Amino acid sequence: AAAGLAGIAAGAAAILWGQGLMAGFAALAGLMLGAALMLPFLLSRLLRLAERTARGALAQWLWADARQQLPGLSLALMALLLALAANIGVSTMVSSFRASFDIWLERRISADLYVSFDSEAQAAGILPGIGATAILPQMRAEADLGGDPGQVQALADDPLYRADWPVLATVPDMWDRLAAGEGVLINEQWARRADLGPGDTASIDGTGYRVLGVYPDYGNPRPQAMVAPDAFRRAFPGTPETRFALRLDGDGDGAAEAARLVDRAGLRPDQVTDQAALKADSQRVFERTFAATGALNILTLAVAGLAIFTALLTLQALRLPQVAPLWAMGLTRARLAALDLARAAILAGGTALVALPVGLVLAWVLLAVVNVAAFGWRLPLLFFPGDWLRLGVAAAAAAIAAAALPALRLARISPARLLRVFADAR
Repeated sequence: AAAGLAGIAAGAAAILWGQGLMAGFAALAGLMLGAALMLPFLLSRLLRLAERTARGALAQWLWADARQQLPGLSLALMALLLALAANIGVSTMVSSFRASFDIWLERRISADLYVSFDSEAQAAGILPGIGATAILPQMRAEADLGGDPGQVQALADDPLYRADWPVLATVPDMWDRLAAGEGVLINEQWARRADLGPGDTASIDGTGYRVLGVYPDYGNPRPQAMVAPDAFRRAFPGTPETRFALRLDGDGDGAAEAARLVDRAGLRPDQVTDQAALKADSQRVFERTFAATGALNILTLAVAGLAIFTALLTLQALRLPQVAPLWAMGLTRARLAALDLARAAILAGGTALVALPVGLVLAWVLLAVVNVAAFGWRLPLLFFPGDWLRLGVAAAAAAIAAAALPALRLARISPARLLRVFADAR
């Protein structure tokens, strides 16, 4: 237990006084190693408490027997703990990312149609024929943002953006001041990298701009700034205006309008995208990014289950002196086998109980330390109890499956072999 506490303390120290990815990885290593080393101590205390509150001699024996088997099963249970904690941590991180990404995507991609023209002349010829209540320019230019290469984009003053654009921190009257050209919005990556916040001054190509707000920008590793269109034109004269976001009239169908522009206006399919298609493409990219997570979760549980199976099979012969007296007192071999399965489920359940807080701390380190150091943006930690319950059931099922063969062998053991235990004890 002392070694486990030392490992957890080392991980906490890495978070408090360390910096960057190495500190995050050191914290993860200390947390996981410390929790694994503390598992036998914690399980022993839980089983002792259950034994004291149990009613009936057989129930007390079951809890005591589970505690007695801890030394032989400790390494296998540590493997199960690491597998469960990793599953909880990674799945919580991915689910938090997915939920935050969906909300962010819904608010960031809010126009009905996005069109990119080959030239300003083409835009001038086609835009008037589109039934749109708002045509919002989306100029962009590469620039030096605080000493790093980044991108500046024009953000029009429109009720669409005022209502939906995601922000993390702002000055008062942010939208009015942005429309008046009094400052810029910057993404979280740049804000964290340069330690900037609302009210500070950010440098774009050597010119200082007041930071009016900070917005999340998931998936973008580069610094980025948003300015009013007029301010953009002054800072980057001559930039062609060929990209537009369109808010269609009434109940305009973005997909239908996109198809019309391709069929009748001669635009290429890659020049026009409706909101639903753009969101679907983004979500497909997200799901592909984390497609291997589920397979890795199953693999880690399978490896832990194999470790439990090997340990139980090795310990089976050593258990005969513990179960033979129960058989002699009238318990059937089938009942003894059922008790073995129950013991495996108890140990797996106790391990899952310990793994839950470990996995949640792991998720927090991944989101608040590792992700920030690696990508420059932080995601909120969200909780998904349904996933924890399913994982706990899966852990119990894996343990029972691992104990099935040893239990079956116990159920089929010959009475003569059980009687030999008493003969050998003389």
